[in-house]
Amino acid sequence: MVNNKEAIITVVGFLGTGKTTLLKHLLTNFISENWDPFVILNDYENAYLDAQQFSEQIKLNSIKPLSGSCICCSGIVELRNVINRIPDRKNGITLIEANGTSDACTLMEFLGVGLNERYLPPIQVSVVDVKNWQHRGEHNELETNQIQVSSLIVLTHIHTVSSNRKTTVVEELKILNPFAKITTMKDLNVLSLPELVPSNNVAQQFNHQKAHWASSSVDLPNLPEIDCIYKICEALPKSILRVKGCTQIRNDKNYTYFERKPDGDIYIRPFNGIPITGAKLLTIGPGSNPSALTEAIENSIQNINH
Repeated sequence: MVNNKEAIITVVGFLGTGKTTLLKHLLTNFISENWDPFVILNDYENAYLDAQQFSEQIKLNSIKPLSGSCICCSGIVELRNVINRIPDRKNGITLIEANGTSDACTLMEFLGVGLNERYLPPIQVSVVDVKNWQHRGEHNELETNQIQVSSLIVLTHIHTVSSNRKTTVVEELKILNPFAKITTMKDLNVLSLPELVPSNNVAQQFNHQKAHWASSSVDLPNLPEIDCIYKICEALPKSILRVKGCTQIRNDKNYTYFERKPDGDIYIRPFNGIPITGAKLLTIGPGSNPSALTEAIENSIQNINH
C-alpha cells in the first residue's frame, strides 16, 4: 500500500464503454495479489442488479450499490459517507464505478473533500470505446468531459476498428488530456494503479444538468422466447441510450441478463444467481418511462404468441 494509505480508484466513461468489464478485470488481478477490494457501484436504476454480477469475485458485503442519484452531484455526500464507513482492511483498495452520465471533472473536484485521512487522494480511470468515441451526437461534450481529469485512459473495442481509427482517437485524447497515460485492458498493469497521482489537467467547463437523463424501471415477467428480448430492445426508442434487464426464459430456472448499448448492439448472457429485486427491465435516456417499457414488453409477448 502506498504511504500506508488506501487508494481510491474511480472508473468513469460513457454508457456501454466497458466500465464493468474493466472493473471485473481489476478485481481479478487485485484479489490474486492479495489485495482486499471494496466496490461501489452507481446507477440511476437498480444498481443492485449489477452488484450481483460481482458476487463470484467478492462477497456482497464488500459491494455497495448506490441507486437513484448521480454521485458527481446529488449523490456525492452519500458516496463520501459510504467510503468513510468502509471497514479498515489490510491491503485495502476502493473501486468506484460511476454511472455513464457522470460529470467526471466535478466528481474528482468534490470527492476528496471530507474523506478520512486513511485514504490517498482519489484518482480517476476513464474507459474509452474507440469504435464509438465522439459518435455520440449531442452527447459528445459529455464524453470528452469524462476523460479530461483522468490519470489513466483505457481503450476498449479496439478489435473492431482500423489502426488509423485507433491512432486518430489516441491523438484526440492526448489533446484533451496530455497528462494521462493511455493503454488497453490487455496491456494494463493493474498493480500500477495505486501508484497513480491525481491529474493536473485543466478541464473545460461543462453544464452537467443537460446530462441528467430520465430513467425508469418496471417488473419483467418470464418471457416465452429469447426472441422477446430482441423485440423489447428494438421497440424502445433510440433516444434511450441504455437498456438492460434480467428475467427467466420459458421454464428455465436460471435467469438471463441482457443489455442494449448506445450503438444498438444487444448482448445476452447468463445472470449470476437470482436478482434480489426481482426480474426487471431498466432504461436510461430520454423517452424512459414506465408506460413505454410496459408496452414494449406486452407487444413482444403478443408477437410471439401470434
